[in-house]
Amino acid sequence: GELLMKQGTKLLELDNGYHLFTRKEGKGPVKMLCVHGGPGGNHEEFENFAQNLNDKGVEVYNYDQLGSFYSDQPDFSLEENKHYLTLDYYLEELEEVRKKLGLDNFYLVGHSWGGLLAQEYALKYGEHLKGLVVFSMIDNIEEYTTHINKLREKMFNSLEVQYMKDVEEAENFDDPMYQELLKKLYAKYVTRHPKVSHMVNTMATDVYNYFQGNNEFVMVGTLNGWSVRDKLANVKVPTLLTFGEFDTMPLDVARRMQDTLPNSRLVLTPDGGHCHNEDNPEAFFKSLYKFVSEVEDGTFGKE
Repeated sequence: GELLMKQGTKLLELDNGYHLFTRKEGKGPVKMLCVHGGPGGNHEEFENFAQNLNDKGVEVYNYDQLGSFYSDQPDFSLEENKHYLTLDYYLEELEEVRKKLGLDNFYLVGHSWGGLLAQEYALKYGEHLKGLVVFSMIDNIEEYTTHINKLREKMFNSLEVQYMKDVEEAENFDDPMYQELLKKLYAKYVTRHPKVSHMVNTMATDVYNYFQGNNEFVMVGTLNGWSVRDKLANVKVPTLLTFGEFDTMPLDVARRMQDTLPNSRLVLTPDGGHCHNEDNPEAFFKSLYKFVSEVEDGTFGKE
């Protein structure tokens, strides 16, 4: 029978035979499923969710997507596994995870690539959602690409910018100077106050490189051209758009999304980058819980 545990780790077997790592923490009436970024990141970016939300009656669920960290890692260099490396696969995987965890009328939190999946999920499976949290992700890739190019032009002189472009052109990504410049960009715009580290790299780089490219500032992967900008107004569920003050994502686009979504709020986390739950948890969770509690008591969007 069902083991009565307060929380725990469960390996889900998918219909395709692969296994995914899932974790549930806390117990309460509010169910929240968190979808990690990358692509190829993992559930650890949500490790501070439970400690900030469990005492408020929120049950936090997260999982590692196929290829990531504790979940099964197919050999994606094999032709027969290439069909897993699609947006459609990861969207349907998310729906299967929801079903197998028994979630309904729940809050979906998607960070970055997870926020892209969350928007697609709300468009296709919105009837299962009580609330949607789009965390550092906009509704198309093109405006992201334009924006991150501007960010580095703002930060570096023309020689440095050209140097980065030359390295990218030659795909010579391990160039020491390039890595140094990248580190400066990440420290300002990606994670400003990093806390989590491992002795090994936990990123599923094969997945990341396929969808994105070598790093956050090179958008050459298969996500190029992705957009739900013309469909976004169809998302009617209460939505929180949360971005960092120094996000890699363009905030003017975030504002436009808020104008487009009929039932939404935009909040910025001060001193936060792309991973602002890590940079400034106090501010991030205050905004997040305010959203959840207002949706719960029916006051959201009534102000």
